[in-house]
Amino acid sequence: MSYESLREFIEVLAENDELIRITAEVDSDLEITEIVDRVVKNDGPALLFENVKDSEMPVLINAFGSYKRMELALGVDNLNQIGSRIEAYLNTPVPENFIDKLKTLPLLKELSDFFPVTVKSAPCQEVVKKDVDLSELPVLKCWPEDGGKFFTLPLVFTKNIISGQQNMGMYRMQVYDKSTTGMHWHIHKDGAANYRDYLNENKKMEVAVAIGADPATIYSSTAPLPSQIDEMLFSGFLRKKPVEMVKCKTVDLKVPANAEIILEGYVDPEELRKEGPFGDHTGYYSLADDYPVFHVETITHRRDPVYNATIVGKPPMEDCFIAKATERIFLPLLKMTLPEVVDMNLPLEGVFHNCAIISINKSYPGQAKKVMHALWGMGQMMYTKMIIIVDKDVDVQDLSTVAWKVFNNIDAGRDVVIVEGPLDALDHASPRAKIGNKMGIDATKSWAEEGHSREWPPEIEMSEKIKDLVDQRWNEYGIN
Repeated sequence: MSYESLREFIEVLAENDELIRITAEVDSDLEITEIVDRVVKNDGPALLFENVKDSEMPVLINAFGSYKRMELALGVDNLNQIGSRIEAYLNTPVPENFIDKLKTLPLLKELSDFFPVTVKSAPCQEVVKKDVDLSELPVLKCWPEDGGKFFTLPLVFTKNIISGQQNMGMYRMQVYDKSTTGMHWHIHKDGAANYRDYLNENKKMEVAVAIGADPATIYSSTAPLPSQIDEMLFSGFLRKKPVEMVKCKTVDLKVPANAEIILEGYVDPEELRKEGPFGDHTGYYSLADDYPVFHVETITHRRDPVYNATIVGKPPMEDCFIAKATERIFLPLLKMTLPEVVDMNLPLEGVFHNCAIISINKSYPGQAKKVMHALWGMGQMMYTKMIIIVDKDVDVQDLSTVAWKVFNNIDAGRDVVIVEGPLDALDHASPRAKIGNKMGIDATKSWAEEGHSREWPPEIEMSEKIKDLVDQRWNEYGIN
Protein backbone atom coordinates (compact mmCIF):
# COMPACT_ATOMS: atom_id res chain seq x y z
CA MET A 1 0.00 0.00 0.00
CA SER A 2 1.19 3.52 -0.75
CA TYR A 3 -0.05 6.79 0.68
CA GLU A 4 -0.80 10.13 -0.90
CA SER A 5 -0.36 11.98 2.38
CA LEU A 6 0.57 11.75 6.03
CA ARG A 7 -3.10 11.75 7.05
CA GLU A 8 -3.77 8.62 5.00
CA PHE A 9 -0.98 6.97 6.95
CA ILE A 10 -2.55 8.15 10.21
CA GLU A 11 -5.81 6.43 9.23
CA VAL A 12 -3.99 3.16 8.51
CA LEU A 13 -2.11 3.35 11.81
CA ALA A 14 -5.45 3.74 13.60
CA GLU A 15 -7.01 0.83 11.68
CA ASN A 16 -4.09 -1.38 12.74
CA ASP A 17 -4.26 -0.36 16.42
CA GLU A 18 -0.92 1.39 16.04
CA LEU A 19 -2.11 4.87 17.08
CA ILE A 20 -3.36 6.48 20.25
CA ARG A 21 -5.11 9.87 20.12
CA ILE A 22 -4.38 11.95 23.21
CA THR A 23 -6.96 14.64 24.00
CA ALA A 24 -5.43 15.86 27.29
CA GLU A 25 -3.58 19.16 26.97
CA VAL A 26 0.19 18.68 26.67
CA ASP A 27 3.10 21.08 26.44
CA SER A 28 5.50 20.98 23.48
CA ASP A 29 8.17 22.16 25.91
CA LEU A 30 9.68 18.87 27.29
CA GLU A 31 6.39 17.20 28.28
CA ILE A 32 5.75 15.57 24.90
CA THR A 33 9.32 14.24 24.87
CA GLU A 34 8.96 12.58 28.26
CA ILE A 35 5.70 10.94 27.22
CA VAL A 36 7.10 9.69 23.91
CA ASP A 37 10.38 8.49 25.42
CA ARG A 38 8.47 6.25 27.82
CA VAL A 39 6.22 4.97 25.05
CA VAL A 40 8.91 4.15 22.49
CA LYS A 41 11.10 2.36 25.04
CA ASN A 42 8.14 0.13 25.90
CA ASP A 43 7.37 -0.73 22.25
CA GLY A 44 4.35 1.56 22.33
CA PRO A 45 2.25 2.99 19.48
CA ALA A 46 2.32 6.17 17.45
CA LEU A 47 0.84 9.15 19.28
CA LEU A 48 -1.38 11.94 17.97
CA PHE A 49 -1.50 14.81 20.47
CA GLU A 50 -4.70 16.64 19.60
CA ASN A 51 -4.53 19.37 22.26
CA VAL A 52 -1.10 21.02 22.31
CA LYS A 53 -0.69 24.07 24.51
CA ASP A 54 -0.55 27.40 22.61
CA SER A 55 -1.10 25.78 19.19
CA GLU A 56 -4.08 24.79 17.08
CA MET A 57 -2.13 22.04 15.32
CA PRO A 58 -2.05 18.40 16.49
CA VAL A 59 1.33 16.68 16.74
CA LEU A 60 2.01 13.23 15.26
CA ILE A 61 5.05 11.47 16.70
CA ASN A 62 6.55 7.96 16.91
CA ALA A 63 4.84 7.09 13.62
CA PHE A 64 7.88 5.01 12.55
CA GLY A 65 8.84 3.71 15.99
CA SER A 66 8.57 -0.05 15.42
CA TYR A 67 9.34 -2.63 12.75
CA LYS A 68 5.62 -3.07 12.07
CA ARG A 69 5.04 0.65 11.56
CA MET A 70 8.06 0.93 9.28
CA GLU A 71 6.59 -1.90 7.20
CA LEU A 72 3.19 -0.17 7.16
CA ALA A 73 4.88 3.11 6.22
CA LEU A 74 6.62 1.58 3.22
CA GLY A 75 3.75 -0.71 2.22
CA VAL A 76 5.48 -4.08 2.67
CA ASP A 77 5.06 -7.19 4.80
CA ASN A 78 8.80 -7.33 5.37
CA LEU A 79 11.46 -4.65 4.81
CA ASN A 80 13.58 -7.20 2.90
CA GLN A 81 11.01 -7.06 0.09
CA ILE A 82 12.21 -3.58 -0.89
CA GLY A 83 15.79 -4.78 -1.07
CA SER A 84 14.65 -7.66 -3.27
CA ARG A 85 12.95 -5.20 -5.65
CA ILE A 86 16.15 -3.18 -5.89
CA GLU A 87 18.10 -6.37 -6.50
CA ALA A 88 15.75 -7.30 -9.37
CA TYR A 89 16.50 -4.01 -11.10
CA LEU A 90 20.22 -4.30 -10.50
CA ASN A 91 20.30 -7.84 -11.89
CA THR A 92 18.46 -6.98 -15.10
CA PRO A 93 20.84 -8.15 -17.86
CA VAL A 94 22.01 -5.74 -20.53
CA PRO A 95 19.99 -6.62 -23.68
CA GLU A 96 22.11 -8.13 -26.46
CA ASN A 97 19.45 -8.41 -29.14
CA PHE A 98 15.96 -7.21 -30.07
CA ILE A 99 14.19 -9.98 -28.13
CA ASP A 100 16.19 -9.17 -24.98
CA LYS A 101 15.28 -5.49 -25.36
CA LEU A 102 11.60 -6.38 -25.54
CA LYS A 103 11.93 -8.40 -22.33
CA THR A 104 13.30 -5.39 -20.46
CA LEU A 105 10.56 -2.99 -21.62
CA PRO A 106 8.08 -3.74 -18.78
CA LEU A 107 10.77 -3.13 -16.18
CA LEU A 108 11.86 0.13 -17.83
CA LYS A 109 8.24 1.22 -18.18
CA GLU A 110 7.65 0.57 -14.48
CA LEU A 111 10.76 2.57 -13.55
CA SER A 112 9.66 5.51 -15.73
CA ASP A 113 6.34 5.60 -13.88
CA PHE A 114 8.12 6.50 -10.63
CA PHE A 115 9.36 9.95 -11.69
CA PRO A 116 7.68 12.84 -9.82
CA VAL A 117 4.92 14.77 -11.56
CA THR A 118 4.13 18.48 -11.20
CA VAL A 119 0.64 19.72 -10.39
CA LYS A 120 -0.71 23.28 -10.53
CA SER A 121 -2.60 23.37 -7.23
CA ALA A 122 -1.98 21.53 -4.00
CA PRO A 123 -3.38 20.92 -0.50
CA CYS A 124 -0.13 22.22 1.02
CA GLN A 125 -0.97 25.68 -0.36
CA GLU A 126 -4.58 25.98 0.80
CA VAL A 127 -3.46 28.68 3.26
CA VAL A 128 -0.71 31.19 2.39
CA LYS A 129 0.85 33.37 5.10
CA LYS A 130 3.26 36.21 4.38
CA ASP A 131 3.15 37.41 7.99
CA VAL A 132 5.36 34.65 9.32
CA ASP A 133 5.15 33.52 12.93
CA LEU A 134 6.85 30.21 13.69
CA SER A 135 5.53 30.30 17.26
CA GLU A 136 2.15 29.23 15.86
CA LEU A 137 3.66 25.81 15.12
CA PRO A 138 3.97 23.31 18.02
CA VAL A 139 7.73 22.95 17.57
CA LEU A 140 9.24 20.79 20.33
CA LYS A 141 11.83 21.61 22.92
CA CYS A 142 12.99 18.06 23.44
CA TRP A 143 15.54 18.00 26.28
CA PRO A 144 16.32 20.35 29.21
CA GLU A 145 19.70 21.60 27.93
CA ASP A 146 18.59 22.09 24.31
CA GLY A 147 19.38 25.53 22.91
CA GLY A 148 15.72 26.05 22.05
CA LYS A 149 12.88 24.47 20.13
CA PHE A 150 13.80 22.35 17.11
CA PHE A 151 12.13 21.13 13.95
CA THR A 152 13.15 17.49 14.15
CA LEU A 153 11.56 15.94 11.05
CA PRO A 154 11.92 18.62 8.33
CA LEU A 155 12.32 17.76 4.65
CA VAL A 156 14.75 20.41 3.40
CA PHE A 157 14.74 21.21 -0.33
CA THR A 158 17.65 23.00 -2.02
CA LYS A 159 18.89 23.31 -5.58
CA ASN A 160 22.41 23.01 -6.97
CA ILE A 161 23.38 26.36 -8.41
CA ILE A 162 25.31 24.75 -11.29
CA SER A 163 23.20 21.75 -12.36
CA GLY A 164 19.82 22.98 -11.15
CA GLN A 165 19.16 19.56 -9.62
CA GLN A 166 16.98 19.57 -6.52
CA ASN A 167 18.01 17.77 -3.37
CA MET A 168 16.00 16.74 -0.34
CA GLY A 169 17.61 16.05 3.02
CA MET A 170 16.67 16.02 6.68
CA TYR A 171 18.52 18.51 8.86
CA ARG A 172 17.37 19.69 12.27
CA MET A 173 16.39 23.35 12.56
CA GLN A 174 16.56 25.37 15.79
CA VAL A 175 13.94 28.12 16.06
CA TYR A 176 15.61 31.46 16.84
CA ASP A 177 12.60 33.77 16.58
CA LYS A 178 9.34 34.18 14.66
CA SER A 179 10.98 34.02 11.22
CA THR A 180 14.46 32.46 11.49
CA THR A 181 15.90 29.05 12.29
CA GLY A 182 19.24 27.34 12.19
CA MET A 183 20.08 25.00 9.31
CA HIS A 184 22.12 22.14 10.71
CA TRP A 185 23.52 20.53 7.60
CA HIS A 186 26.79 18.70 8.11
CA ILE A 187 29.82 19.31 5.94
CA HIS A 188 29.48 15.87 4.28
CA LYS A 189 25.80 16.29 3.25
CA ASP A 190 24.45 17.26 -0.19
CA GLY A 191 22.63 20.26 1.26
CA ALA A 192 25.94 21.56 2.62
CA ALA A 193 27.60 20.97 -0.77
CA ASN A 194 24.89 23.08 -2.45
CA TYR A 195 25.37 25.71 0.25
CA ARG A 196 29.13 25.91 -0.44
CA ASP A 197 28.45 26.53 -4.14
CA TYR A 198 26.23 29.50 -3.26
CA LEU A 199 28.90 30.71 -0.84
CA ASN A 200 31.46 30.63 -3.66
CA GLU A 201 29.09 32.67 -5.85
CA ASN A 202 28.20 35.02 -2.96
CA LYS A 203 24.48 34.50 -3.62
CA LYS A 204 21.56 33.85 -1.33
CA MET A 205 20.28 30.28 -1.48
CA GLU A 206 16.57 29.57 -1.81
CA VAL A 207 15.30 26.90 0.58
CA ALA A 208 11.94 25.20 1.11
CA VAL A 209 11.05 22.94 4.02
CA ALA A 210 8.15 20.47 4.07
CA ILE A 211 6.67 19.24 7.34
CA GLY A 212 4.48 16.13 7.27
CA ALA A 213 4.74 14.39 3.89
CA ASP A 214 3.71 10.85 2.97
CA PRO A 215 5.84 8.27 4.84
CA ALA A 216 7.85 7.04 1.82
CA THR A 217 8.94 10.62 1.09
CA ILE A 218 9.85 11.21 4.74
CA TYR A 219 11.95 8.04 4.70
CA SER A 220 13.60 9.01 1.39
CA SER A 221 14.89 12.24 2.93
CA THR A 222 17.02 10.10 5.28
CA ALA A 223 18.16 7.51 2.72
CA PRO A 224 21.91 7.39 1.90
CA LEU A 225 21.39 7.86 -1.84
CA PRO A 226 24.14 8.81 -4.30
CA SER A 227 24.01 12.54 -5.06
CA GLN A 228 22.86 11.91 -8.64
CA ILE A 229 19.74 9.99 -7.53
CA ASP A 230 16.65 12.15 -7.00
CA GLU A 231 15.09 11.45 -3.62
CA MET A 232 11.64 12.02 -5.10
CA LEU A 233 12.29 9.32 -7.71
CA PHE A 234 13.32 6.97 -4.91
CA SER A 235 10.15 7.85 -3.01
CA GLY A 236 8.17 7.03 -6.16
CA PHE A 237 9.97 3.70 -6.35
CA LEU A 238 9.02 2.91 -2.75
CA ARG A 239 5.42 4.03 -3.29
CA LYS A 240 5.20 2.34 -6.71
CA LYS A 241 3.69 5.57 -8.04
CA PRO A 242 5.01 9.09 -8.56
CA VAL A 243 5.04 11.81 -5.95
CA GLU A 244 3.00 14.87 -6.87
CA MET A 245 5.06 18.05 -6.59
CA VAL A 246 4.02 21.70 -6.71
CA LYS A 247 6.07 24.85 -7.31
CA CYS A 248 6.50 26.99 -4.21
CA LYS A 249 4.77 30.35 -4.03
CA THR A 250 7.88 32.49 -3.54
CA VAL A 251 10.97 30.38 -4.30
CA ASP A 252 11.99 28.40 -7.37
CA LEU A 253 11.68 24.99 -5.75
CA LYS A 254 9.13 22.18 -5.90
CA VAL A 255 7.75 20.48 -2.80
CA PRO A 256 5.40 17.53 -2.12
CA ALA A 257 1.91 18.74 -3.02
CA ASN A 258 0.24 16.72 -0.27
CA ALA A 259 2.51 17.85 2.55
CA GLU A 260 1.01 19.43 5.65
CA ILE A 261 3.17 22.55 6.02
CA ILE A 262 5.71 24.33 3.79
CA LEU A 263 8.27 26.94 4.88
CA GLU A 264 9.74 29.06 2.08
CA GLY A 265 12.73 31.38 2.36
CA TYR A 266 16.46 31.66 1.95
CA VAL A 267 19.86 31.10 3.52
CA ASP A 268 22.48 33.83 3.26
CA PRO A 269 25.78 31.92 2.93
CA GLU A 270 27.70 34.61 4.79
CA GLU A 271 25.42 34.59 7.85
CA LEU A 272 26.15 32.15 10.66
CA ARG A 273 24.63 31.89 14.12
CA LYS A 274 25.23 29.73 17.16
CA GLU A 275 23.07 26.57 17.00
CA GLY A 276 22.59 24.03 19.79
CA PRO A 277 23.18 22.32 22.15
CA PHE A 278 20.78 19.57 21.11
CA GLY A 279 19.98 16.25 22.78
CA ASP A 280 21.00 13.99 19.91
CA HIS A 281 20.52 10.41 18.74
CA THR A 282 23.85 9.43 20.31
CA GLY A 283 22.18 9.84 23.71
CA TYR A 284 24.38 12.85 24.44
CA TYR A 285 24.02 16.55 23.74
CA SER A 286 25.73 17.70 20.57
CA LEU A 287 27.59 20.91 21.34
CA ALA A 288 26.69 24.38 20.14
CA ASP A 289 28.42 25.51 16.95
CA ASP A 290 27.99 28.06 14.15
CA TYR A 291 25.57 27.10 11.37
CA PRO A 292 23.74 28.91 8.55
CA VAL A 293 20.50 30.79 9.24
CA PHE A 294 17.24 30.02 7.42
CA HIS A 295 15.01 33.08 6.92
CA VAL A 296 11.37 32.04 6.55
CA GLU A 297 9.46 34.52 4.39
CA THR A 298 6.31 32.54 3.59
CA ILE A 299 4.40 29.70 5.23
CA THR A 300 1.82 27.66 3.34
CA HIS A 301 -0.20 24.82 4.79
CA ARG A 302 -3.38 22.79 4.65
CA ARG A 303 -6.47 24.27 6.31
CA ASP A 304 -6.13 21.74 9.13
CA PRO A 305 -2.43 20.82 9.20
CA VAL A 306 -0.87 18.06 11.29
CA TYR A 307 2.59 18.84 12.67
CA ASN A 308 4.91 15.85 12.30
CA ALA A 309 7.87 15.48 14.66
CA THR A 310 10.22 12.98 16.23
CA ILE A 311 12.50 12.91 19.24
CA VAL A 312 15.98 11.47 19.43
CA GLY A 313 18.04 10.46 22.46
CA LYS A 314 19.26 7.32 24.17
CA PRO A 315 18.35 4.33 22.01
CA PRO A 316 16.02 2.80 21.18
CA MET A 317 14.20 5.73 19.62
CA GLU A 318 12.01 6.19 16.57
CA ASP A 319 15.00 6.98 14.35
CA CYS A 320 16.55 3.57 15.16
CA PHE A 321 13.78 1.84 13.20
CA ILE A 322 14.32 4.17 10.26
CA ALA A 323 17.96 3.10 10.34
CA LYS A 324 16.97 -0.58 10.37
CA ALA A 325 14.89 0.03 7.24
CA THR A 326 17.99 1.50 5.59
CA GLU A 327 19.97 -1.56 6.63
CA ARG A 328 17.52 -3.90 4.87
CA ILE A 329 16.82 -1.72 1.82
CA PHE A 330 20.43 -0.99 0.92
CA LEU A 331 21.95 -4.41 1.65
CA PRO A 332 21.60 -5.47 -2.03
CA LEU A 333 23.57 -2.38 -3.12
CA LEU A 334 26.28 -3.29 -0.64
CA LYS A 335 26.38 -6.85 -1.96
CA MET A 336 26.66 -5.55 -5.51
CA THR A 337 29.97 -3.89 -4.61
CA LEU A 338 31.07 -6.54 -2.10
CA PRO A 339 29.60 -9.89 -3.26
CA GLU A 340 31.19 -11.76 -0.34
CA VAL A 341 28.86 -9.96 2.10
CA VAL A 342 26.10 -12.26 3.42
CA ASP A 343 24.25 -10.03 5.88
CA MET A 344 24.56 -6.78 7.84
CA ASN A 345 23.35 -5.55 11.21
CA LEU A 346 23.42 -1.91 12.29
CA PRO A 347 22.51 -2.50 15.94
CA LEU A 348 20.16 -0.01 17.59
CA GLU A 349 22.79 0.72 20.23
CA GLY A 350 25.15 1.88 17.48
CA VAL A 351 22.76 4.71 16.50
CA PHE A 352 23.23 4.47 12.73
CA HIS A 353 26.96 5.01 12.35
CA ASN A 354 28.85 3.74 15.40
CA CYS A 355 28.78 0.00 14.67
CA ALA A 356 28.24 -2.32 11.72
CA ILE A 357 28.31 -6.12 12.01
CA ILE A 358 28.97 -7.89 8.71
CA SER A 359 29.01 -11.58 7.86
CA ILE A 360 31.05 -12.67 4.84
CA ASN A 361 31.71 -15.75 2.78
CA LYS A 362 35.43 -15.87 3.41
CA SER A 363 37.44 -17.41 0.58
CA TYR A 364 40.95 -15.97 0.93
CA PRO A 365 43.25 -14.66 3.68
CA GLY A 366 42.88 -11.00 4.60
CA GLN A 367 39.38 -10.79 3.12
CA ALA A 368 37.77 -9.46 6.30
CA LYS A 369 40.20 -6.53 6.41
CA LYS A 370 39.59 -5.87 2.73
CA VAL A 371 35.86 -5.61 3.46
CA MET A 372 36.46 -3.21 6.36
CA HIS A 373 38.45 -0.80 4.22
CA ALA A 374 35.95 -1.06 1.37
CA LEU A 375 33.08 -0.16 3.71
CA TRP A 376 34.95 2.85 5.10
CA GLY A 377 35.21 4.08 1.52
CA MET A 378 31.49 3.84 0.75
CA GLY A 379 29.33 6.93 1.24
CA GLN A 380 27.96 7.33 4.75
CA MET A 381 29.62 4.08 5.83
CA MET A 382 32.74 6.24 6.21
CA TYR A 383 31.35 7.36 9.59
CA THR A 384 31.26 3.82 11.03
CA LYS A 385 33.46 3.79 14.14
CA MET A 386 33.48 0.00 14.58
CA ILE A 387 33.14 -2.69 11.93
CA ILE A 388 32.93 -6.30 13.10
CA ILE A 389 33.38 -9.07 10.52
CA VAL A 390 32.18 -12.63 11.20
CA ASP A 391 31.92 -15.81 9.15
CA LYS A 392 28.90 -16.54 6.94
CA ASP A 393 27.35 -19.04 9.37
CA VAL A 394 27.02 -16.43 12.13
CA ASP A 395 23.63 -14.74 12.44
CA VAL A 396 24.59 -11.06 12.64
CA GLN A 397 21.16 -10.21 14.08
CA ASP A 398 21.94 -12.40 17.13
CA LEU A 399 24.09 -10.06 19.22
CA SER A 400 24.78 -12.73 21.84
CA THR A 401 26.35 -15.05 19.25
CA VAL A 402 28.27 -12.17 17.67
CA ALA A 403 29.66 -11.17 21.07
CA TRP A 404 30.67 -14.78 21.76
CA LYS A 405 32.56 -14.94 18.47
CA VAL A 406 34.31 -11.61 19.04
CA PHE A 407 35.23 -12.32 22.67
CA ASN A 408 36.60 -15.77 21.85
CA ASN A 409 37.98 -15.61 18.32
CA ILE A 410 40.24 -12.59 18.15
CA ASP A 411 43.89 -12.00 18.81
CA ALA A 412 44.11 -8.24 19.35
CA GLY A 413 47.45 -7.80 17.63
CA ARG A 414 46.42 -9.79 14.58
CA ASP A 415 42.72 -9.08 14.20
CA VAL A 416 42.16 -5.47 15.29
CA VAL A 417 42.65 -2.67 12.78
CA ILE A 418 42.81 1.03 13.74
CA VAL A 419 42.49 3.64 10.99
CA GLU A 420 41.99 7.39 10.89
CA GLY A 421 39.36 9.03 8.74
CA PRO A 422 36.18 11.14 8.58
CA LEU A 423 33.62 10.87 11.38
CA ASP A 424 30.10 12.15 11.77
CA ALA A 425 29.97 15.75 12.97
CA LEU A 426 27.91 14.60 15.98
CA ASP A 427 30.63 12.30 17.30
CA HIS A 428 31.70 13.59 20.71
CA ALA A 429 34.36 11.00 21.53
CA SER A 430 36.91 11.90 18.87
CA PRO A 431 39.65 14.33 19.99
CA ARG A 432 38.99 16.50 16.90
CA ALA A 433 35.74 17.42 15.20
CA LYS A 434 34.71 15.44 12.10
CA ILE A 435 37.83 13.24 12.05
CA GLY A 436 39.16 10.50 14.26
CA ASN A 437 40.05 6.85 14.70
CA LYS A 438 37.93 3.86 13.71
CA MET A 439 38.31 0.20 14.58
CA GLY A 440 37.81 -2.96 12.59
CA ILE A 441 37.59 -6.37 14.28
CA ASP A 442 38.14 -9.54 12.28
CA ALA A 443 36.22 -12.19 14.23
CA THR A 444 36.30 -14.74 11.41
CA LYS A 445 38.11 -18.03 11.85
CA SER A 446 41.77 -17.22 11.30
CA TRP A 447 43.74 -19.11 8.68
CA ALA A 448 47.36 -20.20 8.76
CA GLU A 449 48.14 -17.64 6.03
CA GLU A 450 46.87 -14.95 8.40
CA GLY A 451 49.36 -15.90 11.09
CA HIS A 452 47.45 -18.52 13.09
CA SER A 453 49.97 -21.35 13.35
CA ARG A 454 47.99 -23.61 15.68
CA GLU A 455 45.06 -25.87 14.92
CA TRP A 456 41.71 -24.07 15.24
CA PRO A 457 39.52 -26.07 17.65
CA PRO A 458 36.10 -27.31 16.56
CA GLU A 459 32.97 -25.81 18.07
CA ILE A 460 31.10 -27.95 20.59
CA GLU A 461 28.06 -29.61 18.97
CA MET A 462 25.87 -32.52 20.07
CA SER A 463 25.51 -35.41 17.63
CA GLU A 464 22.40 -35.35 15.44
CA LYS A 465 21.54 -38.88 16.60
CA ILE A 466 21.27 -37.82 20.26
CA LYS A 467 19.38 -34.63 19.39
CA ASP A 468 16.83 -36.67 17.44
CA LEU A 469 16.51 -39.12 20.32
CA VAL A 470 15.83 -36.34 22.83
CA ASP A 471 13.32 -34.75 20.45
CA GLN A 472 11.40 -38.01 20.28
CA ARG A 473 11.41 -38.60 24.06
CA TRP A 474 10.93 -34.98 25.18
CA ASN A 475 7.43 -35.48 26.56
CA GLU A 476 8.66 -38.38 28.70
CA TYR A 477 10.97 -36.10 30.67
CA GLY A 478 8.14 -34.01 32.09
CA ILE A 479 9.94 -30.74 31.36
CA ASN A 480 7.62 -27.89 30.41
